[in-house]
Amino acid sequence: MNQVLEAVLAANRDYVAEFGDKGNLPLPPGRHFAILTCMDARLDPAKYAGLAEGDAHVIRNAGGRASDDAIRSLIISYKLLGTREWFVIHHTDCGMQLFTDEIIRGLLSSSLETAVIDENGWRDVGRGTGSSEAEFIDWLTFKDLAESVYVDVKRIRNHPLVPAAIPIYGFIYDVKTGQLIEVPKATEVGQAKSSVAA
Repeated sequence: MNQVLEAVLAANRDYVAEFGDKGNLPLPPGRHFAILTCMDARLDPAKYAGLAEGDAHVIRNAGGRASDDAIRSLIISYKLLGTREWFVIHHTDCGMQLFTDEIIRGLLSSSLETAVIDENGWRDVGRGTGSSEAEFIDWLTFKDLAESVYVDVKRIRNHPLVPAAIPIYGFIYDVKTGQLIEVPKATEVGQAKSSVAA
């Protein structure tokens, strides 16, 4: 058996042994909020936001970006499961700042193998053929971290399916300290226009 698979299954057996009454947790998140954040393995939203199982929805993607699918999840989170506040949390040292749409499209057109980065930038070391399908994906890369948080909060705030009553907060997680740093102009544009019924 693959070592990673074996380790995951062993950890799951330990988790099941201590699962207790978690099977009785309700479907809606108990603290009525959602977090949109990056998939980066250094980020643990349960720890940095003080979450226990069942507390909040956590939506993760590359960069923590407000993609169509992330917004779809946030809307479901509110409309069907009752969240009343949302956080958009990007982070320092994000890999999404290390390439552009053009770079990843070029790499994928050459090969589907993992690329490498060095002092000369990204380069493809794979063999075989790539695909031009990367041309049809918006990779949502960015250069300015605070601006990306602002853009995402603004996009969510202005979405026609997002109620004006939901406050949306914008933050940056510092991977060196663990601190959440507010992006004031993002939180300002994300302000609720009326209150959400409790």
